[in-house]
Amino acid sequence: MAGKSKKKAETIFLVCEETGDYNYTMRRKPGGEKLKLKKYSPRLKRHTVHNEKKK
Repeated sequence: MAGKSKKKAETIFLVCEETGDYNYTMRRKPGGEKLKLKKYSPRLKRHTVHNEKKK
């Protein structure tokens, strides 16, 4: 089993574009494009765009 290193899942945060609040956390494999999802923002009481941010 030499030479094969497994990529560990990393914790990312989904941050609201409008308020800057850290509303959601996710675990996913590293690499790939940054996530940009529409999620619910409790402060604004509506769905807004959330961007991926690491720590």
